[in-house]
Amino acid sequence: MKKTSFIRPIFLYVILAACMTVLPVRVVPAPATKTSTKVQKILQYISSGWGTLTRSMTECRTYTDPKTNEKSALYLPAGFPEPDGLKTAAEGCQVQVSHLPAVIKQLGNVDLSAIKSHGLLYLPKAYIVPGGMFNEMYGWDSYFIIRGLIEDGRLDLARNIVDNFFFEIDHYGGVLNANRTYYLTRSQPPFLTSMIRAVYEVEKARGQSDPTWLRNAYDHAVKDYHFWTESPHLAGDTGLSRFYGLGEGPVPELGPATNAYYETVARYFLLHPQGSQPYLQLVPKNANGPQANVIGPEFTLNLDFRRNQEGSKEQDETLDKLALTPRFYKGDRSMRESGFDVSFRFGPFGASTQDFAAVGLNCLLYKSEQDLEWMSSELGLKEASLEWHHQAATRRREIDQYLWAPSYGLYYDYDFVNKAQSRYSYATTFYPLWTGLATPEQAKAVVRNLTAFDRPGGIVMSMAQTGAQWDAPYGWAPIQLIAIEGLRRYGYEAEANGISLQFLSMVLDNFLQDGTIREKYNVDTRSSETNIQVGYKANVVGFGWTNGVFLALYNALPKAAQERLAQN
Repeated sequence: MKKTSFIRPIFLYVILAACMTVLPVRVVPAPATKTSTKVQKILQYISSGWGTLTRSMTECRTYTDPKTNEKSALYLPAGFPEPDGLKTAAEGCQVQVSHLPAVIKQLGNVDLSAIKSHGLLYLPKAYIVPGGMFNEMYGWDSYFIIRGLIEDGRLDLARNIVDNFFFEIDHYGGVLNANRTYYLTRSQPPFLTSMIRAVYEVEKARGQSDPTWLRNAYDHAVKDYHFWTESPHLAGDTGLSRFYGLGEGPVPELGPATNAYYETVARYFLLHPQGSQPYLQLVPKNANGPQANVIGPEFTLNLDFRRNQEGSKEQDETLDKLALTPRFYKGDRSMRESGFDVSFRFGPFGASTQDFAAVGLNCLLYKSEQDLEWMSSELGLKEASLEWHHQAATRRREIDQYLWAPSYGLYYDYDFVNKAQSRYSYATTFYPLWTGLATPEQAKAVVRNLTAFDRPGGIVMSMAQTGAQWDAPYGWAPIQLIAIEGLRRYGYEAEANGISLQFLSMVLDNFLQDGTIREKYNVDTRSSETNIQVGYKANVVGFGWTNGVFLALYNALPKAAQERLAQN
């Protein structure tokens, strides 16, 4: 299925449309073929993979942190009674069990320096991790994992994950980036109401609805919503929201790679002086500690490209010590809260993330308002339902005002500091379709621009090849789901099925080559081989959200399109 241009061949739409029209008369499935066993292999891999990726506090593999290589430790909330058997299980794993030094009322309201060493945060129920170095329960990953669990009939485990997020809100102040102590200062994109609704609607369809659970879910979802719609997450006076990491300085989860990563950043800003002033500073001579206003590593950067010439001297090629500014680190942490770490979408290395009202975030908050309206209605809370309806309508107008670019036919992030729309075309432009926020005319305009994002392996993240993993030429499973389901929502079935086949066949082809499913893919080359220069360079095996999205997209295909995939 390798293509030589971005433009989808017309015959593919014709074939897919034909496939869809024969569905109503197709009553007998095609006999199993030799090629269909290939699809069965990947479905079996995914089904068995849930066990491989399941974690609980009774298993030693739960405590390992491949990112930092720190000695394992487990923290309970302050004042929380130690569960029966936990200490015995932890001792068997050579894990030290402690309580956090203080009760956490609000996410970020914690003194990390009072925690002796980083470790895992206790969760009461089993959960799924993405895989590889990501050995924790993650905020937005879990929505796509839950979608896969539901498709695979693992509803109890899906509900356990949602219950764990309620526990995080109650005891750690909010939905965490993931359950490690170094994530106590930030969240991730707000998919909580989407998780709640995904679980509850399946239970309701089975006649197993639990209004008491839904009421508890509603209360927690309201708390999560307010986290995003109150200071400091407000995007100026736009009425919209922004990402804003609550910690200061370098992020601890980079572990041994911390200095190398931030030195790469500092070198980039030194080589690109235009606009680097807010992010790079000279370290004052003979200044130490707070007087220097340095909260991260210091670098001595050699930029003389003649150093290999005869007679050049190292001491003549060296600049004074440099450091990244507190403003850069705020942007860096905010970028990581966005989940898109790393992209140049909010400036180089995401350094200005906190200056933008983000398309994806505000569309998710619009969906949260709609979901809360739905929950209120289910629970008989009429006044609350009307209020959530009003909130969603208001946000929709604000998104149209600040984020929609009619002359371009795309949604763009808004720099509320400089009062200007970004022109960094990004795959989050499909979020308004997924959430139903776009009008039919707006959706049609976005679809007219589909060819810019449409690559041989699916939707590409951006038009810019920056070396960062959340830019071109890479594509990620969650964005495929968002884009494809958004297209379906507005009736673009042929386009949705075509992109599904491109992505699914790419994942399948690579799986048949090496027996694994990966975190991300190069959608230009249809390969799992990546050349990441900025951020996490490994292409992690596992992989939770790719597994979940594969199931959801595969099961949504018409039978004829599924057969086409099997015959790829």
